[in-house]
Amino acid sequence: MLNKSCDILIIGGGGAALYAALHAHDADPDLHVIVASKGLFGMSGCTRMVQGGYNVVLHPEDSFDMHYDDTLRGGGLLNNQELAWTLVTQAPERIFELENRYGCYFDRLEDGSIHQRALAGQSFDRTVHRGDLTGIELMSRLSEQILLRDIEVLNEVRGVDLLLAGDGRTVCGALLRDFYSGELTILRAKSVLLATGGAAPLYNITAASLEKSGDGMAMAFRAGAEFVDMEMMQFHPTGLIVGDSVMTGTVLEEGLRGAGGHLLNALGERYMERYDPEKMERSTRDRVARSSFLEIRAGRGTTNNGVFLDVRHLGKEFLLKSSPGMYERCLSVGCDMAFDPIEVTPTAHFQMGGIRIDPDCRTSLQGLFAAGEDAGGVHGANRLGGNGVAESMVFGAIAGDAMASFAGEASPVEPDADWTEEAVRRFAGSGKGDGANPFDLRERLGEVAWQHLGIIRSDESLARAAQALTEIEAKLDDLTVAGPAAANHALDQELDVENLLCVARLIRVAASIRKESRGSHYREDFPNRDDDHFLVNFHLRRDRGGEPQVESRAVRFSRRTPDDLKGETIIAESTARQLPAEA
Repeated sequence: MLNKSCDILIIGGGGAALYAALHAHDADPDLHVIVASKGLFGMSGCTRMVQGGYNVVLHPEDSFDMHYDDTLRGGGLLNNQELAWTLVTQAPERIFELENRYGCYFDRLEDGSIHQRALAGQSFDRTVHRGDLTGIELMSRLSEQILLRDIEVLNEVRGVDLLLAGDGRTVCGALLRDFYSGELTILRAKSVLLATGGAAPLYNITAASLEKSGDGMAMAFRAGAEFVDMEMMQFHPTGLIVGDSVMTGTVLEEGLRGAGGHLLNALGERYMERYDPEKMERSTRDRVARSSFLEIRAGRGTTNNGVFLDVRHLGKEFLLKSSPGMYERCLSVGCDMAFDPIEVTPTAHFQMGGIRIDPDCRTSLQGLFAAGEDAGGVHGANRLGGNGVAESMVFGAIAGDAMASFAGEASPVEPDADWTEEAVRRFAGSGKGDGANPFDLRERLGEVAWQHLGIIRSDESLARAAQALTEIEAKLDDLTVAGPAAANHALDQELDVENLLCVARLIRVAASIRKESRGSHYREDFPNRDDDHFLVNFHLRRDRGGEPQVESRAVRFSRRTPDDLKGETIIAESTARQLPAEA
């Protein structure tokens, strides 16, 4: 076992992690910053998969208030209003930094101004993008900037557990595992950032990078951190259907719907007329995904349990110009979107709930910070398309600055020997049984989550989920993992299942208490929104027995009251200016 130390440890490899590393280093270049990426550096996480873009107020006819109100209404009024205001007001600063300091390039108009496109649920077209390959542009430029600085990067190294000091409330590092060597490292750090992404791959149909397995959330829960709104999991309406391939669920971003794409059932009906006749396909993700699910369940779906996204009327020239990445992706699976309707399905996409943070990304544990999808509160009950990558950049920067300030003043703290020994012992005991293999258990967990914790929930489905999760947990204690620890995919899969199971339990507990429908959380036994009883956030933390303990707290309306936000977002006539021909 290796022993190592640093000032700042960042666990994660996506946009929030890299942005935090850059800001921490630039705030104090003398600090030793380490980034531990579960995947390959620059290729890890979901930021590089972003197609739609980054929401930001730039146009003189747009405003912070419009973006803010769209975000709160989209979030079903559950958002932490201070975090949401931070997102909206700091997003422009990050765009200027991305372009002028880090070298990102976004699509522009003939007059040189940045082009902004339409995404669903917004009253103004405010989404900055680089074609439909925005995430690749962001990650490429951020990775280059990391390499230009004295920032240490650990490739294919995952967090196993956080290290706690003797007071049980201070995080002072993490236990890490190198995939290829199988070695464990006790890495002491003055401050730790969790930016590992959420747990959308809990579901067997998902748009997320499969390396995301709720690692940060599970580590934080075991260490005693507080969580918020864990019932809120977003399902994107349009995931590509590719048979039994793991590509099924890959997102076709909503710019296609924003540009005028139609959703059709197997009967050829434009079914959103039944569910949201005013906004149609430009309704929010939760409504469109739920509508598609209901069409399929009613027997009006395709033989592959999908619906169709039809963009043929937009024309091949427009599609190649605006969505070259998606066009090529569809061609690779035998569909030419200029001539064929695209078969799609709702797909697990983004976790709004997560670790509770304050405006400086501090968690309830001293020395522990969270950003990106690991953190909860910004989006409330539903995230608007384009707000996710903006959140990663805005709060990644905030976390980096705050961690540099904290680490610059803090003294090193030694981890508790008993806690560390237990973390090592728990890992060393992995895969020593003679039961099921972890790949089968992962598949079973995905089926349970999709059927019982998915787009439509009820007391009955949540009770079935509880029973199934208990059965899976029992099997987890007796898994068989053959071979040495080095480069052992089965061992990695066991750790994934353990962490995903932890997150699934948090989702189930919170979902069972919210006896209403709001945003991405839909209860068919309580189909209406209930502002009289459920304008509350559910906070969860681990009790002494290891079970989730729940506390209900009224939403704090620090900037907007429910009366201020009555009604719904008015979707404006598209204001997007056409891209120049060469863009």
